[in-house]
Amino acid sequence: MGQSTSSCSVAPSSIAAAATTTSAATKCQPHPSPPTATVPRKKRKPSHLPAAAAANDHTLSLPDECLATVFSKLGCHDRNSCSLVSKRWSSVDSASRHRLVLLSPAEISPSLPSLLNRFTSLTVLSLKCSRKSPSIDNDSFAQISRFLNSLQKIKLKGCTHISDDGLVAFSANRPSKLSKVSFASCGFGAKGINSMLTNCSIKDLTLKRLRKLDTRTSHLEYPDGSFGAGKLLVRLCIKDLHNAGVFTPLLSSCSKSLKTLIVCRSSGNWDGVLEESFGGGGEVTSVMEIQFESVQLGDQGLTSISTSCPDLQALYLSRTTDCTDDGLSAVAGKCKKLRKLHIDAWTRFGIRTIGDDGVHSIAQKSSNLQEIVLMGVPISVQTLNALASNCRSLERMALCNTDTLGDAELAFVAAKFLPLKKLCIKNCPVSELGIAAVGAGCPNLVKLKVKRCRGISAASIGRLKLRRRLLVVSVDEDTPMAFDSGAEEEERQRGVERRRGRDGNPNHHGFLPGNTSGTTATATANAICTSMSALFLKSKFENALHLRRGRRGGRRHDSSISNDDIFQ
Repeated sequence: MGQSTSSCSVAPSSIAAAATTTSAATKCQPHPSPPTATVPRKKRKPSHLPAAAAANDHTLSLPDECLATVFSKLGCHDRNSCSLVSKRWSSVDSASRHRLVLLSPAEISPSLPSLLNRFTSLTVLSLKCSRKSPSIDNDSFAQISRFLNSLQKIKLKGCTHISDDGLVAFSANRPSKLSKVSFASCGFGAKGINSMLTNCSIKDLTLKRLRKLDTRTSHLEYPDGSFGAGKLLVRLCIKDLHNAGVFTPLLSSCSKSLKTLIVCRSSGNWDGVLEESFGGGGEVTSVMEIQFESVQLGDQGLTSISTSCPDLQALYLSRTTDCTDDGLSAVAGKCKKLRKLHIDAWTRFGIRTIGDDGVHSIAQKSSNLQEIVLMGVPISVQTLNALASNCRSLERMALCNTDTLGDAELAFVAAKFLPLKKLCIKNCPVSELGIAAVGAGCPNLVKLKVKRCRGISAASIGRLKLRRRLLVVSVDEDTPMAFDSGAEEEERQRGVERRRGRDGNPNHHGFLPGNTSGTTATATANAICTSMSALFLKSKFENALHLRRGRRGGRRHDSSISNDDIFQ
């Protein structure tokens, strides 16, 4: 395959070189008669150019499947250039291209049928448009389902000129393979989405920032008798919406088939929605993963989850306003299959939130736990001991933004958590002693991630890398490291010199008389605190600058509760 790739990359230049050489040789040949406009055309042989090109084109011996594999390794622009080389390359590219991201302003509507007719093998189509400009209309969107019979996923973003009628016309063609749909910042509401649910076998539905999705118009639901066991939703993702009650009928209809529920930054009383949708009478659902971020959810909702979701394996709670230890204890008591737990605790006006007691109940009753992420949750040695004793399969752990995790707790983790493979420590008061304890313990640890821990020096990280050469240690560049011994001595000398210059009366040893040690220690402490404060302000300003640039570029800062980057 390596030779095939190199042959494909040089084939266009070889064809061009052969064409140039043949043309030059034809022009330089002497003619017995005076040159006229018709003589060169009569003597030129059209078959010479294809023969010369064929002699240097090694891709002619490649089958179409091999050429399609080479195209799949290329980027978007290179692949578009290759499709212009020849008719064969264009047909191979068209038949083997399965994903297409297309900017869809209103100006492309006349050329959209030709594009769809060219790429008939598409399985994933993404249409994006700026909300400040008009997008394609209903008629253009309805043509997609007629041309693309193999379409499996469609994504619309910023297509404000596609209304409910456009979705109804699109779903009227009944694309049989369409199973994933994502709508963001579009101009339709519940009517169009219900038509997609009715006429298509959608199993994965993502809805973001749909302003016309309102409970005053209609609800999202399956019409009576229009759904079967194979057509119900398996995954539902809701972000930046403002009407929780609009999803109650839909969740009630697909509670037996739904596996994943994700709700982010969506207002409404989700306690009532979960209680009504999942059945207050104790009906059992098949939900295995639940994520809630920045929503109004309390212990009532967690109790409904514990009653209706016995197969729950992953629970993500980030900045839920009213969740406490009681709700988490209810989940621990009935969800025995829990494998992943992510908690980002958030306190509003000092009210009660999830703490050490809730995590302790999880540690005692969730023996299958494999991954735990605690952010802003105070944790004690007793809870760590329960995790180490009962959760023998725990391989990934992240402890962030807590003052209760010091060197003693980290040393306990290193000594007791033997199966641990990935460990993340962020913004905790640990020092070199804790890092040294991790290096001496955790025999199965393969990756250690340290962020914003001010008591850790670069020297301690270096010693850890020398001791555990197979251990991958990740330290963020913005982490302010404490001064090592040489830096401390330098700062102490600078403090002494500044004081000497002020008083002008050093003794013969070069030190000040009187309380010299206390003065120099104070100067050194001030220097260290000043440097740390400057680095802290620098990191804050850089984060604000990145956030401002992201918003200016049209990207929303999304603090995902999945925390996939914690262990990467």
